[in-house]
Amino acid sequence: MRLAPGTAVAAVFTQNRFCAAPVVLAKKHVKNEIQALVVNTGNANAGTGDEGLRRAMEVCDALASHLGCAPDEILPFSTGVIMEQLPSDRIVAALPRALVHHDDWSSAAEAIMTTDTVPKAYSRKVRLSRGSAVVTGIAKGAGMIRPDMATMLGFIATDARVPRRPLQGMLERVVERSFNCITVDGDTSTNDSLILAATGQGPAASSRRDLLKLEVAIGEVARSLAQAIVRDGEGATKFVTIEVERGRDVAECRRVAYSIAHSPLVKTAFFASDPNLGRILAAIGNSGVRGLDTAKVDLFIDEVRVAHRGGRDAAYREEEGVAAMKKSEFTVRAVLNRGKTSATVWTCDLSFDYVKINA
Repeated sequence: MRLAPGTAVAAVFTQNRFCAAPVVLAKKHVKNEIQALVVNTGNANAGTGDEGLRRAMEVCDALASHLGCAPDEILPFSTGVIMEQLPSDRIVAALPRALVHHDDWSSAAEAIMTTDTVPKAYSRKVRLSRGSAVVTGIAKGAGMIRPDMATMLGFIATDARVPRRPLQGMLERVVERSFNCITVDGDTSTNDSLILAATGQGPAASSRRDLLKLEVAIGEVARSLAQAIVRDGEGATKFVTIEVERGRDVAECRRVAYSIAHSPLVKTAFFASDPNLGRILAAIGNSGVRGLDTAKVDLFIDEVRVAHRGGRDAAYREEEGVAAMKKSEFTVRAVLNRGKTSATVWTCDLSFDYVKINA
């Protein structure tokens, strides 16, 4: 993916300490003026030591020689099998063909898939004071999803003109409301990378109002991509929104939400459409929130209140919970009744196919 001259680039990467060789290089290179991104699937180039770094750099060197730029003006990305050396010779040999191949966003979204079952691409237009700007993004991811300041692989671009510093701040805020609110299996990948590029080929985001409007559009694209990853979770049959309300702060609410979303017992109950309330309440109680008064907690599945003040709601009938959980999309809402803050996490169920795919 070649970038227009003067493109501003912002990035966030995995917090996994065993990060892949391309992540190590991209973190260093992103401070420069970036000319192109090079992405491969099938091999993550993670857990490959110094040789992995050498091979990732070999790809950057080769692409730079074709484009007439410096190797540290290339950002490399990889996804696939871990602990196998990158076949850099094959990638280098394919670069000339890639350079003359003019594909669209949809084709790129399909090309970066691994265990994904569908390509993920979204686009929005936003009206700024000096004209309309476009925001388009693609992403891949289906398993090993519990992002921390990133996603598996994601690339978002806008033709608006935005300086690098505000662009980076914009991306970090957007990520907190999108990719950092999803989980498939609780595992953070070694290769998570998310790029936001502003080419400047369109109108300038010249005012605070413009920047806010652009951030909203970028957020819509990011949220759509993030939710698409959960919907495409390996073997997933249910898309579940977990809302935690009336906590003391966002961190506390997220802690409870992730405790629910990461419980294998809860996730298998989602798959079976079994409103096993004890599992959900146990996950809330196991979240590690200090001073949580369980006698104040209410629990809902969609609009059905299933637990009130820490116990089964007297009016609740199990067939109501089953009906709610049988839907392909539903919401689990926990009300802590100890503050005014809320948080939302999106997750999926855990099915037979997840085990088959990952075995």
